[in-house]
Amino acid sequence: MIKWQDMGKLHVISKLEGILGKWFDVEMFYADAHGKLWSDHANKDYAFKSHFMKVQMQTAVGHEFLSEDIEKMVDQLSSGKEEVAIYQSHYKNVKGVAFPIKFEGEFVGAVFVYPFVLDTATSAEMNELKMQMMECGSSESDASAACEKIKKMWPREMEYVKELTGLLAEEMVTFHEEITKREHQIHELSSQVGEKYRYHSMIGKSKKMQAIYSLLEKISNSESSVMIQGENGTGKELVAKAIHFYSPRKEKMFLAVNCSAFNDNLLDSELFGHMKGSFTGAVKDKKGLFETANGGTLFLDEIGDTSLSMQVKLLRVLQEGTYLPVGATAPKKVDVRIVAATNKNLKEMMAKGEFREDLYYRINVINVNLPPIRERNEDIPLLMDYFLKKRCDESGKALKTYAKKCMEKMLDYPWPGNVRELENEVERLVVLSADEKMIGPENLSPRILDWGASAEPAFKGVNTEGTLRDALEQLEVMMIREGLKRCNFNKSKLAKELDISRASLIMKVEKYGLDKRVKAA
Repeated sequence: MIKWQDMGKLHVISKLEGILGKWFDVEMFYADAHGKLWSDHANKDYAFKSHFMKVQMQTAVGHEFLSEDIEKMVDQLSSGKEEVAIYQSHYKNVKGVAFPIKFEGEFVGAVFVYPFVLDTATSAEMNELKMQMMECGSSESDASAACEKIKKMWPREMEYVKELTGLLAEEMVTFHEEITKREHQIHELSSQVGEKYRYHSMIGKSKKMQAIYSLLEKISNSESSVMIQGENGTGKELVAKAIHFYSPRKEKMFLAVNCSAFNDNLLDSELFGHMKGSFTGAVKDKKGLFETANGGTLFLDEIGDTSLSMQVKLLRVLQEGTYLPVGATAPKKVDVRIVAATNKNLKEMMAKGEFREDLYYRINVINVNLPPIRERNEDIPLLMDYFLKKRCDESGKALKTYAKKCMEKMLDYPWPGNVRELENEVERLVVLSADEKMIGPENLSPRILDWGASAEPAFKGVNTEGTLRDALEQLEVMMIREGLKRCNFNKSKLAKELDISRASLIMKVEKYGLDKRVKAA
């Protein structure tokens, strides 16, 4: 069911609550289908926006009156006959707005906006209200102040309040739908960790990873050179190992070298070896990685960091199968399959003359483009569970589980360091959670724990100054802008979400200049 305790934390709800309080001196609160109040208005230290309600709640009958009003309207709205109701409270002439919250057609609660009187309230009626408040335990001065400050609502203002109350109810339902969808996704993905979604040491069930598995299977019997491209931490070496161990060379050596870890001279010696006395410190002959990996596979990581002179030597090995060790006079033959990787844009480097075009096409016979983890979010729970079991097994601890809030935080985080960053974070969680079976969010790194708070809210910047019409227009612009991004500019889909016609949405998009084609121009 709806997580009522989380509703007050939603930025858009707190923002709209602030707008209602600032413009109309009213309170917004909400209750479930059983009439239970879930906002903080019953707390003795609550900071009321409405002076009238503050005075009411200070009396002995204030809480009782509020509860009875809520129960009455919950019973009335649950019948399904009304979409919104203007109700009469226990106090004479004091009214409120009640809007039902429905999820999948079922009544689950209501949002209330209270208190106000109609603009037609006479002096005699206000004096009658004052006397009633005094009878209920308020002092004359408090009752007078409460009656003076209570909002006198005009018909047009009433319509705005209804509209905002309905918007609040919709936001609560949307939030609940997203949480329900996420919980279903977590449950489904967490139950599916296994060999079905693995290829060698790689894990993922996303379409992008399945496409990579399919490609690797197709090239498993080939001897072609392979170029792996992707951001740091995406698992390029894992792909290189999978290529090797599913190839005819799997019984031979697999070696890896990070080209960016050496200067040109050291890389030359590392790859091709050197002869005794070829340079200071060369006290004996040394085999290079090409010779050591003969018959197997050599993984050249960060090949984009090699110099042009080194690129010439690599091209010779690829084309002729020969190389010259440092200090040697006769070339050596070698049979090595090359798998290269980089996180750089080699085409841009070729245009600048920083990478040889002939080498690029020689090593890029088969191209494997690894997606960053932010483009395959559905794989995150699989990876989290895999790394958790791995670390628990290594440390001899019983298998732990993630608290729901911890998992949500990790799903929300964009993981700029990709799989490597995720694995390191899981290791940290296992260590810091000590003997606790449940891993809570308090053990997360600050950058992950604070991500939601630091990320800019979708409705940040609503101006509470000026007219209500201007503020509603701002809110409309923000909702349409964020909706267009969420729906990938599919106006039919967004119009359905916003419950307006497609033609109306198109007019609003054109009015506010929100079409991506206009922006691109």
